[in-house]
Amino acid sequence: MRQRWERLTFLHWSFDPEQVQRVLPAGLHVDTFGGQAWVGLVPFFMHVALPDGREVPWASRFCETNVRTYVRDGEGRAGIWFLSLDAARFGAVAVARTTYRLPYFWSAMRLSESGPAISYRCRRRLPGPAGARSEADIEIGEPYAPGELSERDHFLTARWILFSVSGSRRRLARACHAPWPLHRARVRWLHDELISAAGLPVPRTEPLAHYSPGVDVAIGQPERSG
Repeated sequence: MRQRWERLTFLHWSFDPEQVQRVLPAGLHVDTFGGQAWVGLVPFFMHVALPDGREVPWASRFCETNVRTYVRDGEGRAGIWFLSLDAARFGAVAVARTTYRLPYFWSAMRLSESGPAISYRCRRRLPGPAGARSEADIEIGEPYAPGELSERDHFLTARWILFSVSGSRRRLARACHAPWPLHRARVRWLHDELISAAGLPVPRTEPLAHYSPGVDVAIGQPERSG
C-alpha cells in the first residue's frame, strides 16, 4: 500500500513505564528513552493508494489522529504500538480494522491552515463510547537542520515497524519512508481526551512538539511476529 502522511504534528509526553506497560498486550514491552516511556498524539492528513497508484474514492483522502507509544517485541525489534487511531473515512476504518487489525475509530475531523498555523479537530463517532475529542492549534516554526536533531528526536519519530494483535496472534507491518523533515513547533491551544480514552492518565505537562510537511510511505503486508 502506498501512502502519504502530510501536515503532521508530533506531540509527545513522557510517562512512567509501568503506566504504559499496563495497556500493552502480552509479548510487547515498553521501549524507553531517558528512563521514561513516551506517548504521542499525532494528527495529520492521509493519502492512500493501491500498489499500482490507483485511489479508492471512499478511503483515499482523510484526516487522521493516532495515539501511539514505542515498544519492542520478544526479538528486540523496535516499533510502534497504536493505542488508538481516529480517521474521518469510514471505509478506511473498516479496511484497517480487518486487514491490519488496528484499533481504528470513525470520527468527525477537520484540518485547517492559516499562514504559519495549523489546526486539527477530532470528535469520535464509532465504535465504542462516542464523543471523545481532540483539538490542537499549532504554530509552525523553522525547519531543523539535520545536525540539530537530538537522539530523542530520532527516538520519537524514526520508527519503521508497527505492531498489532489479533487474538493470540501477534503481527507486524513495515513502513518504509525517507527521514522526516522536521520543523520547530509551538502549541497555541490543546485539549485532548483521546489519551485518557486509551486508558492512560491525562498528561499534566506541556508536550514536546515537532511538525513535518510530510513523507511518502510504502506499507508492507502484515507479517507474523513471534
